[in-house]
Amino acid sequence: MMEFLQTYMSLVLFGFVCLLLMFGFPVAFTLGGGALGFAALGYFIGFFDADFLAALPNRLYGIMTNETLIAVPLFVFMGVMLERSKIAENLLGSMATLFGPLRGGLGISVILVGTLLAASTGIVGATVVTMGLLSLPIMLRRNYDPGLAAGTICASGTLGQIIPPSIILVLLGDVLSSAYQQAQLNMGIFSPDTVSVGDLFVGALIPGILLVAMYLVYLIAKAIWHPQSMPAIPVEDRPANFSLVLASTLKNLVPPLLLIVAVLGSIIGGIATPTEAAAVGAVGAMILAAFQRQLTWAVLRHVVRQTTQVTAMVFMILIGASIFSLVFRGFGGDELVHSLLSDLPGGAFGAMLVVMLVMFLLGFVLDFIEITFVVVPIVAPVLLAMGLDPVWLGVMIAINLQTSFLTPPFGFALFYLRGVAPPSLTTWQIYRGVVPFIIIQLLVLCMVAMWPELATWLPNVVYPD
Repeated sequence: MMEFLQTYMSLVLFGFVCLLLMFGFPVAFTLGGGALGFAALGYFIGFFDADFLAALPNRLYGIMTNETLIAVPLFVFMGVMLERSKIAENLLGSMATLFGPLRGGLGISVILVGTLLAASTGIVGATVVTMGLLSLPIMLRRNYDPGLAAGTICASGTLGQIIPPSIILVLLGDVLSSAYQQAQLNMGIFSPDTVSVGDLFVGALIPGILLVAMYLVYLIAKAIWHPQSMPAIPVEDRPANFSLVLASTLKNLVPPLLLIVAVLGSIIGGIATPTEAAAVGAVGAMILAAFQRQLTWAVLRHVVRQTTQVTAMVFMILIGASIFSLVFRGFGGDELVHSLLSDLPGGAFGAMLVVMLVMFLLGFVLDFIEITFVVVPIVAPVLLAMGLDPVWLGVMIAINLQTSFLTPPFGFALFYLRGVAPPSLTTWQIYRGVVPFIIIQLLVLCMVAMWPELATWLPNVVYPD
């Protein structure tokens, strides 16, 4: 029994932490406290070498001096400022008026605005809640099918997983960069290649656009074949002056679009690093808010406070995950995971399939940040040592977890929408509405799996060796 426990103590630790997280305990303290508790237990029964914890100060210092992570508060500030300055609200109103005369026009507007909001915030909960509060009452009032309306909002909200720039891709890119270097060092390559957050941004661009395009195609087809589920705005409610509506839409659309193009363009063009581009986005968001006459001291205080809270949460989870990974490694967990994945039938394909399935299931109970900091550092070095491309792996993880957050009965996006939806919208209607979008996401996931060039071609063009 003791020999079995010594061999699988790392997996017991992982299962124990996941169980505590399922009961709602704070993530950062669960990771750190649970790991330290197991380390103490392992030390007293002779399973754990306390010298592993001596590396913790260096790890924390590495987090403090990591320039890539500076992009996190800057991108959060950019997203919260755009949300607080009512740019999304104004844009949704003008686009709904513009496309409203078309069947399905309101749904198309929600997807397009959700895409812009996703590129601005990258936080699933914030996007789903914002779109739910802004667009769900309008869609229900316009006699949209309740399930379809809910599915459209949830799907648009999860686009923050894959549409760059977003803090999620920043965190994933930083973790994959470390995992890629570790994998190469384990293979005896002592001048390893690097992968950057910019590579992941560029790699996610085509799959993200493809996903949005397929969403729009589905809504257009639904409007053609089932027009009663997505009715147009009645003639008497349509604006008389189309040119004024178009001008209003362009006025609300162009500024945030220019900001996103400036941020992404500076990264793709090699003008700025993701951290520098995030600073451009933060300042640009303030300028846009000033033009909208929304940049008041009250708004600025709220944005700074919200940014501080989100950033503190992210870095506390990162510190807890650092403690967890040290203890996990001290129990031999990295070697155990390597042997388990290497012994699977099918080689790299079999290992990748199992990892994707495990991450999909963990996405029901863990947030993307927790999975990025806890699970990815464990499995990514093994997968990358098998020859998988790090950018492709990152895009696959992002789409996979995006699908998980949308899948009933435990998808996070569904709970976020349920929290702001009126009682007349049932949980079953929300579940029914997201099914077509889940199918679309699985199709895109399979396409990226079958044709890795969808994720790797553009980075190779933008950043040639």
